[in-house]
Amino acid sequence: MTTAAAFFFWLSSGLIVYTHLGYPLVLAALVWFRGGIDDHFHGKEGLTLAANSDVPRVTLIVPAYDEEEVIAAKVANALALDYPRERLQLIVASDGSSDATAERAREAGADLVLELPAGGKVAALNAAAELAEGELLAFSDANSLWSPDALRRLVAPFADPTIGYVCGQVRFVDGGGDNLEGAYWRYEMAVRKMESALGGITAGNGAIYAVRRDAYLPLDPSGSHDLSFPFALAKRGLRSFYAPSAQAEEKMVPTLEGEFARKRRMMVGLWDIVVGEGMLSPRGYSPLFAFELASHRLLRYLSPFLHVVAFLANLLLLGDGWFYYLTFIIQLGILGAALLAPWLPGPLPRIARYYVMTTASIAAGLWDRWRKGSTGRWEKAEGTR
Repeated sequence: MTTAAAFFFWLSSGLIVYTHLGYPLVLAALVWFRGGIDDHFHGKEGLTLAANSDVPRVTLIVPAYDEEEVIAAKVANALALDYPRERLQLIVASDGSSDATAERAREAGADLVLELPAGGKVAALNAAAELAEGELLAFSDANSLWSPDALRRLVAPFADPTIGYVCGQVRFVDGGGDNLEGAYWRYEMAVRKMESALGGITAGNGAIYAVRRDAYLPLDPSGSHDLSFPFALAKRGLRSFYAPSAQAEEKMVPTLEGEFARKRRMMVGLWDIVVGEGMLSPRGYSPLFAFELASHRLLRYLSPFLHVVAFLANLLLLGDGWFYYLTFIIQLGILGAALLAPWLPGPLPRIARYYVMTTASIAAGLWDRWRKGSTGRWEKAEGTR
């Protein structure tokens, strides 16, 4: 029993440390071995931006659900981009909105406004993609504001025919609360920049991204462009690229409780993506991309269960020496700091609370999927408008 407990303790603890700390270090070593990261981005993202007559025709699709507060500003932001107006089609896809979203989008100048029955975000994106005229499809959240040159920089890497998906950089505006998502996202973007220089990024974001129209994949309502497109396109021989100079801003959920609820909703469809859509199957992946996907995605999704295994195994090992008492105290200390963070001074309790709650959101999302199924319905995150 003790030998088995020790095996599972070291295995689960090692995988947790590896996916969060070891994996970025391995990526950095691989990037260095392959000549550094700068040449990669100078060769792709740093391409000379095309003249107006040469830029590809782009359809920018904005899904919206009860976004009357922000949709006019989003449309104005899109139409003010440094991109030839005749080469840009703007579609707003209203997914069962009960407010004035569609009316305000038309008044603001959107080329096409779809008033769709409630079917979820992905269903709205699929409907808009069917009517798109551009050779490239770009996507943005209704509350994301792009920098003037963002679209040019987002589409520039598509000059490489091996690239099928490009994700820009979203910067979260601090809402003044206790959410540490902005700090985590900077870490995440550093990891994705290294992935992009190697086998390709393993996930995107909903604020700013684009895909070739002929590579667009209509997903089930429970799917996610952010998680599904990079691995699905990799199986078709297309790489996913991170373009950090294509920038957008989005207001951050102000509270950690709100961030937990947002991530919990995002994780509801995770099981369908990993198993149903084939993320788990390595067929079609390059060895490097398979390594990235296993390290960055699959192990992250297993993190809450690995923590449970490590905790229970550690409990069984308490009679085997001082070291296991120390590791058990550390685990209890992290949980205690997370629980008491609202009343404790300093940043460490907040970091512990953020880590525990965001890790728990994965398990909570899968629990919701098991109890209620995955309908694809979406909800706006409170405080982000």
